[in-house]
Amino acid sequence: MSTTEPATSGGAAPDTDTPNYLSHKQILVVLGGLMAGMFLAALDQSIVGTALPQIVSEFNSLDKLSWVVTAYLLTSTASTPLWGKISDLYGRRPLFIAAIVTFLAGSVLSALAQNIEMLIGFRAVQGLGAGGLMSLAFATIGDVIPPRERGKYMGYFGAVFGLSSVAGPLLGGLLTDGPGWRWIFWINLPIGLVALAVVAAVLKLPHVRRSHKIDYLGAAVITGAVTTLLLAISWSGPGNGWDDRTTIALLAAAVVLAVGFVFVELKVAEPIIPMDLFKGRIFSGYAGYAFLLGFAMFGALIFLPLYLQAVKDMSPTRSGLALLPMIVGIFSASIPSGQLMSRTGRYKVYPVISAVLVGGAMVLLSTLSMTTPYWHLATYMFVMGTGLGLSMQITVTAAQNSVPRQHMGSATSTMTFFRSMGGAIGTAVYGAVLTSRLKEHLTEIVPHATQSMVDGLAKAANSVEALHALKPPMKGWALQGLVQAMDDVFLVSVPFLAIAFVIAVITPEQRLAGRSDGAKPDESVESSAAAALH
Repeated sequence: MSTTEPATSGGAAPDTDTPNYLSHKQILVVLGGLMAGMFLAALDQSIVGTALPQIVSEFNSLDKLSWVVTAYLLTSTASTPLWGKISDLYGRRPLFIAAIVTFLAGSVLSALAQNIEMLIGFRAVQGLGAGGLMSLAFATIGDVIPPRERGKYMGYFGAVFGLSSVAGPLLGGLLTDGPGWRWIFWINLPIGLVALAVVAAVLKLPHVRRSHKIDYLGAAVITGAVTTLLLAISWSGPGNGWDDRTTIALLAAAVVLAVGFVFVELKVAEPIIPMDLFKGRIFSGYAGYAFLLGFAMFGALIFLPLYLQAVKDMSPTRSGLALLPMIVGIFSASIPSGQLMSRTGRYKVYPVISAVLVGGAMVLLSTLSMTTPYWHLATYMFVMGTGLGLSMQITVTAAQNSVPRQHMGSATSTMTFFRSMGGAIGTAVYGAVLTSRLKEHLTEIVPHATQSMVDGLAKAANSVEALHALKPPMKGWALQGLVQAMDDVFLVSVPFLAIAFVIAVITPEQRLAGRSDGAKPDESVESSAAAALH
């Protein structure tokens, strides 16, 4: 179902699979609204990272650091398919406005949080809105821009991500060092109100109304599956043990609910994730690739600021500036690759190179020590950023190009869902690895005669300030254990990126459709999900 088609007269049913692409000037107007909303979500992802060490220090809860991010990713992940499906039925604009309002409500509540548990809960509300901002923006792009031309317009979105990625860490550091970390949430209000005004004013797309039925059961089941899995990975497993009854029960429940979700989606009239999408090798391949890349990406984004502030003794502001090489890498790779994709209509090589670069960067990051020169770290971050920039938007375009237009919203939100799901699971896994490996490394580092100090040092690692307040040699032991635990975290992602590389190599390529290609995807290179659906 397309939101860009005018209603037909005479009672004739509109052809929901015929594209009605906008002109260049019309596209630029629509992009203004989309970029305003995307800037809000993108800024929040980068601005929180540099403040996290200070937040967990204030609440003395390093062991819950990953949950501040995981709660956000959990709700944004679980809600993403629902945002896409409802927008297919009701139109993109009202859902985009609802997503902004929900995001702003979560921001206000997060700024008022009085403890780590409240902050985690309110971040979940914020994530609920963020789940709609990204997926609806990319779905709207699929409505109004031919696949062949999307690459050059992705440069605009690259600029949004680049600006937010540069401004986010710096602004987050300045606010944390200045008025306090709560202002990283208050700052969303003026930005969000501007985004709301712009979207309401310019994002006016004709919409074809049709009969509809929302798959609330499917949404509830997939939310339950994601929640139980993350609780097992980040709470029960590390705390109670992986053979504990609670952990096993949560993992079993996650599997049962995931299988149940598939059965629900096969039966309902309007599934939030149409299972037929996965009959296409291109869509299913890049959905798996997005999951694995999301798994790897969020680990680095969360733990690098912690390394810079705890080990390198940087302020939040300096640590934000220190992340610039990664941002430069993303920015310098995303725009040229998008332009080349539009020029040639081909894209397969970029995800392949991306997996190699991100995997190599993770191996390099696993060698970090207390004495690693910053220019080494900057080089590693640039390599990682370049890898991420080569695939972040290209895989979405490739997946959109492989499905019928009536599934554009569902397909786009499903891709976002898999990437967010990878990030949520990755963050939970990384948090569990850091917590467990920290204590093991401290046991190896601390002299046998003072082993009774291990628990105290592990507890001190909950706070950057507490770490820095330790006296020698205890401070050196604690920091050394933290660095070695972080090295393990980065290594965990390498096998997953190896799998991503294989998926990128074996996933077929389909030439990107242009304006003259109509609604039917080109099948001269490889068949697609569109063919599988008929």
